[in-house]
Amino acid sequence: MRICRFPGFYYAVLLLINASVTSCEKDEQVAMVIVHNPLTNPQNGPPAGNPNANYPVYAEAGPEDVSVPDQVVGDGTPESCTCEAFVNAVAKGGKIVFNCGADPVIIRLDRPAKVFNDAARDVVIDGNGLITLSGGGKTRILYMNTCDKNQHWTTDHCQNQDHPRLTVQNLTFADGNSTHETEFKGGGAIWVRGGRFKIVNCRFFNNACDSLGPDVGGGAVRVFSQFNNLPVYVVNTTFGGAPGYGNFGANGGGVSSIGVSWTFINCFLSHNRATGNGGNPAQSGTQGGGSGGAVYNDGNEMTLSVLGTRIEENRVNAFGSALFFVTNDLSGNIRIDQSVIRNNRGGSWYPLYPGISMHDKTKISVTNSVIE
Repeated sequence: MRICRFPGFYYAVLLLINASVTSCEKDEQVAMVIVHNPLTNPQNGPPAGNPNANYPVYAEAGPEDVSVPDQVVGDGTPESCTCEAFVNAVAKGGKIVFNCGADPVIIRLDRPAKVFNDAARDVVIDGNGLITLSGGGKTRILYMNTCDKNQHWTTDHCQNQDHPRLTVQNLTFADGNSTHETEFKGGGAIWVRGGRFKIVNCRFFNNACDSLGPDVGGGAVRVFSQFNNLPVYVVNTTFGGAPGYGNFGANGGGVSSIGVSWTFINCFLSHNRATGNGGNPAQSGTQGGGSGGAVYNDGNEMTLSVLGTRIEENRVNAFGSALFFVTNDLSGNIRIDQSVIRNNRGGSWYPLYPGISMHDKTKISVTNSVIE
């Protein structure tokens, strides 16, 4: 039995199936969920996700239920949905929704919204397909860091704790910019360390971080230290998607991480750019970077799963025009299933597949996919 996305369904459908299909783990019962994209204004930029994909979505990777919210941003009018209201809601935590009227709304931020680690174990931000959070080209949009004293330490092992669990869903993140950040660099739209992090039904347009450097990246998203090395799930989400919408930074035009596993399901990553030059460590005479046009994955003991996903028309100056995956101890693995990776440009060091930079000893499984 195969569980797919169908128009007209929302995420309340939850099934237990025998995982006998080839795209699921065998000999287990796996909870799957049907994910519907509520984006109501697809004309305003590319839609969320890979429209041709129907890869089964693990229940834990699906959207969170916000039918009983803890915080509501706005009183029903667009004017009430302000930066201040959003920042305050995130600081309080819990399940956050918006009441800004029936039409799409852009909330322009003058500072990032920051998660407080002791405010709530779960922080869910749901835009119902109507909300764009904009950094206006001047500020990062969202920040969570379990090891930041200013956001309150809650354990003596901040680098490996199970909360907060941050989910962003049914939102557009546009024009985030972290180039002015001096301590926690990268992550033009979102920067996360610790707890858990998940992205569902979102779009990332024109977000940027520092353009040069060997150890900075994530034009849209930068992540560190997920609890017990569990993966960041990214479901039905678009990074870029068309000319003029791409994200960019020194490394990982779309996303960047160190020591973090990722699972992309039914996503679309295109027209993102790794703008650095010289790689890592930086070659003589360069300022470094330029790897991972869509995804930059560095560290140890991590996995990268690309499922039902398109990665195309991304660019680099150094390595990995589509994917950069390097584990220092040669552990970790890559799994690509029912995906298309093609027409990514630039770079070198492609030992097995075009557009994918990795050690030739890295375990990689490619099934039912096109890589060219």
